[in-house]
Amino acid sequence: MKFKKGKVWVHVGEDDAPLLVNGSAEFRYKLDDHRTYNTSPSFLEALEAPEHAPEPEKPVTAQLEKNPDTPRVAAGRGRIMAWTDGACSGNPGPGGFGVVLIWGRHRKEWAVYLGEECTNNIAELSAIKHALEQITDRSIPVDIHTDSNYSLGVLAKGWKARANTELVEETRALMAHFAELRFIKVAGHAGVPENERVDELARMAISLRFSGEIKK
Repeated sequence: MKFKKGKVWVHVGEDDAPLLVNGSAEFRYKLDDHRTYNTSPSFLEALEAPEHAPEPEKPVTAQLEKNPDTPRVAAGRGRIMAWTDGACSGNPGPGGFGVVLIWGRHRKEWAVYLGEECTNNIAELSAIKHALEQITDRSIPVDIHTDSNYSLGVLAKGWKARANTELVEETRALMAHFAELRFIKVAGHAGVPENERVDELARMAISLRFSGEIKK
C-alpha cells in the first residue's frame, strides 16, 4: 500500500483491507525489516494493480491429482519431485515452510523460519520459490506438489495477485527458467507421506526458529 508518497508493506485481511489493532494499521517500509510502525488506516492507500498479472514466459500447467506419483515412479520418469508446505502460528504470526526434493535416489529436505509476522499465503509461496531456487539443472522436468489453492491460483491458473505481489512476481520469473514445470494439487493432512513430512518441517521451523537443510 502507499503511505504518504512511498510504498509500504501492510497486513491485510481477506477483503484486502488493513488489519487493525486498537484502531491502527501496522506497516513496514521493507518486507525484511523487523521494525514496524502504526498509522491510521485513513493514511493508507491501495496500490493500483495491473489489470492482468504477468504470465510466465513458458507455459505452466496445474494438474489436479488425488494420488501423486510415488518417489519410485517419478524416478522412473526422470522427474524431480518437489514437495512444499507453509505454516503459520496465527495469521499473521510466526511462519515457516518445509521443502523436500527427490530425484532418483537423491533426497534433500529444508525447514526455514520466516519470522514473527508472516501469513499462510506468504509461507506457501515462499516454500515453492525456495524449492525452485535449489534446482540448478532446470532442463529436468519438475513436479511441484502443494496443498495450497492460493499458490496454484496465482502461479498456475492465472489469478490476479492482489497481495504478496512482489513474491508472486519473483516466483513467476523463476518459473520461466524451467523447461517443464508441472503443479500437482495434493490433499492436505490426508496421509500422503511426503506432504505430511513437509508439514512437519514447516512446523518444526516455527517451533525451533530454525532455518536450514535437514541432514540425515
